Amino acid sequence: MTKVILISQVPLPFSQIGSWTTLYKNYLQDKHQIDFIVCEPPKKQFENIEYSLVANNLIFKIRRKIKKNWYLGYLEALDKILKPNEKYVIQIVDNFGIVKPLHELLIRRGVRKNCQLQFFYHGFPPFYENYQGRWFFESIDEMVLLTNDSYLAHKNYYSILPVRFSVLHNGIDTKKFTKVLDTEKCKLKEELGFDDKKIFIWCSQDRPKKGLNLILAVWKKIYATHKNITLLVIGCDPREKIDGVQFLGRIPNDELPKYYQVSDCYLFPTLCKEGFGLSLIEALHCGNYCIASAMGGVPEVLQYGKLGKLIENPHFVSEWENAINDFLEGKYQIPEIPEALYSKEKWNDEMNQIIENAKSRLE
Repeated sequence: MTKVILISQVPLPFSQIGSWTTLYKNYLQDKHQIDFIVCEPPKKQFENIEYSLVANNLIFKIRRKIKKNWYLGYLEALDKILKPNEKYVIQIVDNFGIVKPLHELLIRRGVRKNCQLQFFYHGFPPFYENYQGRWFFESIDEMVLLTNDSYLAHKNYYSILPVRFSVLHNGIDTKKFTKVLDTEKCKLKEELGFDDKKIFIWCSQDRPKKGLNLILAVWKKIYATHKNITLLVIGCDPREKIDGVQFLGRIPNDELPKYYQVSDCYLFPTLCKEGFGLSLIEALHCGNYCIASAMGGVPEVLQYGKLGKLIENPHFVSEWENAINDFLEGKYQIPEIPEALYSKEKWNDEMNQIIENAKSRLE
C-alpha cells in the first residue's frame, strides 16, 4: 500500500495565518490521504496522522552547522519512515532547497523508483533560470501549480521541461466567507459605525509589493470629491491619520468575514505576480465587487474580467482612480459566485485526485 508523506517547513497545525497551511488544515480535518507529516514539533498534533518530528535542539543545531546541511533534520526524520519495499508519494510545499538533498537521499536508500515527488508551488513565475533549473525538474515527478496561466509561464520560459504538471486552485471555507442579505449588511454597517457609506477594503501584509501606498495615494484624490466613503485597511500597523481611512491592524482570521461582508468593494492592487490571491476569493464570496491588478494568477482567478475589474496597468494611479470612480457611479455589476467555486471541498477532492493519480503511477 502506498503511503503519503507531507514534508512541511513549518509545524502543522500552524499557529499563525498562512494560505497553504490553512488549506492543509482544512484538508487534514476532512477525508484526506496523508499518512505522515515531517515537521518540527507543533503545539498540538493532528489526530489520526503519524508524525516524524524534526529535531531542533542545541546539539542538533551544532550538528547541522558542522555538516553545513540546513535540511539535515528533515532528511533524518524522513529516513525514519522509509522502508525498502514500500512505495511513497512525498509532497513538498514551496521548499525548493530541499529537493536536491531529498532526491539524493532517496537514491542512496535505493527507494527513488518507489517514490513520486510532488512539488506544490504557490508562486507564479518560474523560480529557476532556464538551463540552471533543469536539475530541479529532473529531480521531481510532478509540479502542482495554482493556475493554468502559471503553467503557461513555465512552458513558455523553459526550453526543456521534463516533468508532469497539474493545477490545483486555492480553496476557502465558503460557508464562513459568504454573502449576507442586504438587511443584515445594513445592520452590520450600523453596528460598526459606517451607516450608509460605501465601504472599500484592502487586506494584506504591509509590504511594498502589495500596493497599499499606491491605493492610499489614489484614495486622497477620490476622497476629495466623494466624502461618503470609507477605506478599511487590514493587516497593516496604524499610520498617520488619513481622511476616510480606518487602519484596523491585524484581524484574527475568524473575524475577517464580517469585514468583507460589510464592505462593498475589495481593492487588490498587487504590484507583483501573485500566485493566486486567497483574500481575493474570500472577498468575492462575501459579495464584494473586486478591482484587482492584472498580474500573475489574478486574471485567471477573476475569469479574465468576468468576476471583477482588472487593472491592466496597475502601476498607474490614474487607472485605479478611474476604476473606483466608475464603481462609485454605479458602472459595475456584482457577479453571481457559485458556492463550489474555489471552495475547500473542491480543493480537497482535487487534492485527493492528484494523490490517487500519483499512486497509480507507482503500481
